[in-house]
Amino acid sequence: MPETEASAVLKRAKFIVGGIVGVLLIGAVIVLVLRSFHASALDTATTLHAKQYVQTIMPQAGGEGQPLTLPGTLLGVIESTVYARSNGYVVRWVKDIGGSVRKGELLAEIAAPEIDQELSQAVSARAQAAASAGLAKSTAERWQALRLRDAVTQQDLDEHQSGFAQAAANLSAADANVGRLEKLRGFNRVVAPFDGVVTRRNVDVGDLVNAGNGGTGQALFAVAQVDPLRLYVYVPQGYARQIKIGDAVAVTLAEGVGQQYQGTIARTARAIDAATRTMQVEVQVPNPAGALIAGSYVQVTLPINVDARALVVPTNVLLFRPEGTRVALVDSGGHVHLTSVKLGTDFGTSVEILNGLNATDRIVVNPADSLADGDVVALPATSTKGE
Repeated sequence: MPETEASAVLKRAKFIVGGIVGVLLIGAVIVLVLRSFHASALDTATTLHAKQYVQTIMPQAGGEGQPLTLPGTLLGVIESTVYARSNGYVVRWVKDIGGSVRKGELLAEIAAPEIDQELSQAVSARAQAAASAGLAKSTAERWQALRLRDAVTQQDLDEHQSGFAQAAANLSAADANVGRLEKLRGFNRVVAPFDGVVTRRNVDVGDLVNAGNGGTGQALFAVAQVDPLRLYVYVPQGYARQIKIGDAVAVTLAEGVGQQYQGTIARTARAIDAATRTMQVEVQVPNPAGALIAGSYVQVTLPINVDARALVVPTNVLLFRPEGTRVALVDSGGHVHLTSVKLGTDFGTSVEILNGLNATDRIVVNPADSLADGDVVALPATSTKGE
């Protein structure tokens, strides 16, 4: 091959190799630039996703009056469990659950053959005692006449008069026994103790019942007066002084959204329970239309004035940690500070803070369990006041 041709081939080869190397270098530069951009975007995204966004509120000052909501159970203003007063079998019942009754109205009848037999025996014994007393009386009168004629001794007269007194006492005892058994037979008629509604019936025809509520005694009926209804709530000691007889309260049911019933404080225990540090309060709720049902679980709202020195926050700002109750405060730099607080009265959706907070503090709402002291969070533009 001529030298000129070999030189030309070598030049072309060098040019091709140089082009390939240039392309590879350009590609490497592009890859490095793209990786740099991707790393920067990844860092930005990681930082963005790692940032915690929180909502903050400010505590509300007390002293403006907060509704104190307490749970309670509606009861009949009068409730009674009716037991049998004699042993026997139920012959019939005439009132079932939900039935309205008047005082003295028949609820059921009991057959008590043992009492009937005892009464017949007692009547016969009373007749015997009456005959003996009549004989003793006539004998004592005859001996009294004989004594006036000095035909008998005073000792004989005293003995016959004593016999008459004993016979009279036996007659009185027989009368009392007959009266007792007649009363017991009268208990065969089970009647309503007051005007109300039958809330429970536990017997049926043919059931054996026993007298009294002890041993194997069985309650026959439960009767309640459902207008008005009553309920008991337990007011914390700090607000017991604000409860006054005659104050109006609001009663609500969870299933009755938007419905509210008015009640009145009827009486208070006027003493604090040493175990719970609460005072028992009775509330009466009119129920003329029967809209409320005895036994219902309700919420009672009492108007209570909160201590002006206290702050009130929603319950969803509290963190319950092993070292105690905490709230998460956020400073101007977005740093979290977990602060210990002392709780006061729980109003249901809000709670009283006695110390540990200032009125200007910003508190994290619904803080995560993983939130730790010193974490950096994203702050909202403005803080809202606690409701």
